[in-house]
Amino acid sequence: MSLSADWELWAASAAEGRGTPEEAVGASEDAADIALSLRGDEEAYARIVRRYQPLIARQLWKYTRDAGQLEELLQEVFVEAYTSLAGFRGDAPLLHWLRRITTRVGYRFWRLQAQRREREAALDTLAEPRETADFRSGAEAAELVHLLLAALPPRDRLVLTLLYLEELDTHEIADLTGWSRTLVKVQAFRARQKLKKLLDERDFGWPPERRA
Repeated sequence: MSLSADWELWAASAAEGRGTPEEAVGASEDAADIALSLRGDEEAYARIVRRYQPLIARQLWKYTRDAGQLEELLQEVFVEAYTSLAGFRGDAPLLHWLRRITTRVGYRFWRLQAQRREREAALDTLAEPRETADFRSGAEAAELVHLLLAALPPRDRLVLTLLYLEELDTHEIADLTGWSRTLVKVQAFRARQKLKKLLDERDFGWPPERRA
């Protein structure tokens, strides 16, 4: 299971917020491929991978901007999905189930990253004098936001990513993470406070209205 040959084109479009729109896939088609996969039909599972790989890859783009890491995470998602396929109850669309697995894989990836590096190194990477800060393109601003979130603990980074980048509401975040809605709200409040403190401590060149 590897990324398609047009990865570079897709990655560029994802960085600019574009991408293939999600197309409805019949539940019966998924059900048939799942049943065949559980009986050992590798081609049936390959069809599932091909069907949902672009959408899952686009979601994983929120967790890493490195093509090699993204491909590894993509494989991890579909391997985990395959080993858990017998537990899929079908009470929600297959894509929703895959997105839950993707959220867990992405969060786990962040936690491992956090354990391997000192947070201060990420802060040093972010430091940029006000007079040289440049937001000439949305892609550059997106990269800065990605680095800024990387300086936060994994739980804070996850809730802010889901809330503001994925634009999910508290119900959806609770469903994806397994947290209660109250915990989601508390975690989001604490994460925003930490992010505000980070911005206050470091000069990133944000215009005053964007730091309010």
